[in-house]
Amino acid sequence: MAFIIFLTGKASEIWVSPQGSDFNDGTKDAPLATIAMAQRKARELRRLNDPHIKEGIEIILMGGTYNLDEPLLFRSEDSGTAQSPTLIRSAEGANPIVSGGVKVTGWTKSSKKDLSAFPLASRSKIWEADIPIVGGHQLLFRQMWVNDRKAQRASNLDDGSLLRILSVDKEMEILWIPRPEIDLKNSSNLELTIHQWWAIAQLRVKNFIDKGDSIGVQFYQPESRLEFEHPWPAPFIDGEKNLNGNSAFFLSNAPQLLNQPGEWYADTQRNKIYYWPHDDEQPNQMKVVVPYLENLIVFEGTLDAPVQHISIDGVEFRHATWLRPSLQGHVPLQAGMFLLEAYNLDVKGTPDKSSLCNLAWTGRQPAAVVMKNAGYIEIENCQFRQMAATAIDMESGTFNNLIQGCLITDIGGTGIQAGYFGGPEFEAHSPYNPTDQRELCRFIKISNNLITDVTNEDWGCVGISIGFAHDVLVEHNEISDVNYSGICIGWGWTSTVTCMKNNRIHANKIHHFAKMMYDVGGIYTLSAQPNSVISNNAIYDLVDAPYAHIPDHHQYIYHDEGSSYFRVFDNWTEKDKFFSNTPGPGNEWGENGPTVNEKIREEAGPTSDYHFLYNFLSK
Repeated sequence: MAFIIFLTGKASEIWVSPQGSDFNDGTKDAPLATIAMAQRKARELRRLNDPHIKEGIEIILMGGTYNLDEPLLFRSEDSGTAQSPTLIRSAEGANPIVSGGVKVTGWTKSSKKDLSAFPLASRSKIWEADIPIVGGHQLLFRQMWVNDRKAQRASNLDDGSLLRILSVDKEMEILWIPRPEIDLKNSSNLELTIHQWWAIAQLRVKNFIDKGDSIGVQFYQPESRLEFEHPWPAPFIDGEKNLNGNSAFFLSNAPQLLNQPGEWYADTQRNKIYYWPHDDEQPNQMKVVVPYLENLIVFEGTLDAPVQHISIDGVEFRHATWLRPSLQGHVPLQAGMFLLEAYNLDVKGTPDKSSLCNLAWTGRQPAAVVMKNAGYIEIENCQFRQMAATAIDMESGTFNNLIQGCLITDIGGTGIQAGYFGGPEFEAHSPYNPTDQRELCRFIKISNNLITDVTNEDWGCVGISIGFAHDVLVEHNEISDVNYSGICIGWGWTSTVTCMKNNRIHANKIHHFAKMMYDVGGIYTLSAQPNSVISNNAIYDLVDAPYAHIPDHHQYIYHDEGSSYFRVFDNWTEKDKFFSNTPGPGNEWGENGPTVNEKIREEAGPTSDYHFLYNFLSK
């Protein structure tokens, strides 16, 4: 196929429209249909050293939804240069949406005779549709959006107050709970979510054991082994009755639990989705989307040939899934990093930390946009909505990247994440300082983003999370409505100096946090980070989590284990509430708290050039 170059005064343009054709020339009047074909065209122009792209390539997306069948993968061969970058942007006035979702159509009123497992009150209200078939297989999914509003999986979470566990039998791997008011014995795919300290665990129910007023719950592997072996965070038993009670829990994903408008349940045996519409929803006219892809865009080069100089501007990303909780359960260590193996040590201590009492190896949640071995990647003025896990993640080998002016909302996990957090190959409490420093995430700027309603599936995730990384600037972001901490920086629980240094958390606005978890900080730090600064942030509206067994164990700034060599000053908080847990040396505290100049509060958060982000929240 021969390509025609459409020239402007500067960069060459490749136009794309959902109404176009990949057999078109890629001009404004004859646009391509897919971003993947535009990407290939740009790659070929660079391979051939076409003289027309001397000043760069622009891939211009016209309005509409671009439904992906697979993630867009940008390799080293897609790289631009400083003089000739690649820009993927929206056409002027357009709203291109990149979606990893699948529509659910053909809704009909359910027959009452087929709904015997559902609560009596809901049987006259439920509509149904076939579960989508994708690639010849029934689609597995955990989220559903109706007219861009998130529907809730059937559960007893919204019943007002959660029940508390009764006891934990680690040897037999049984969790004892009060007998539910409804019979759940014949519920396939039932899940139990338990609140434990700073994280939740999502466990697939395998079996019930009857014992009078209580029920013993057994779970599938591997999560059963992980849940009963791992020490931190573990289910809590308030044995002395002087705290807020034992760990809370709720049940989900059973037809017996679908008892109010806005809830849904997928019956994989009948191949049906059941939904109770809200009063303002017309079932025959509903736009219903479920997520299919875990990643939408992946930037992945190599250490020797990183992918570089690609920017995305003005694009909206939606509908990314995450399926591990449905397939293997989800038992996290912290900040959404899920455990692969974890256990107590009979004899404490490692070469780095003589008091360490446990070991853990972790995995990482997927993200809509992922970067590995990628530099000079810029994501600006974009929107991220309706995600199951992380929105943007810079995993390893990333440098000189910019995330700026983005709205991130309705996210199941973490908003923005960067750095190394260990893995199946590296124990989570070990100091990380690789021989090849190119493996590190460094020189990253996260600025002027509006992050709200994140962590709405995994309550233990974070607004912005930074692991082993250096020279990271997090400034002028607003973070709100998060269930755990606003900004977390650091990993490893160690005072040993590693690769982490020169990180700066400046002028962010953090509010309405700690909504569900405790042992929380508006800004939370771990481990040694020489020459790092926390300054001019405004932190307020600290929520008393309703289910935490120590509800007031939350603070505005929290130096956790090994936190060292931070300078913390001029942070406005509504109360003087700070905390340190076995920090390391070299921390310097200036004036922080409610007596700090009110101007610092006023100037925190997105600068005036980025106040347009608030207009997008009403979409």
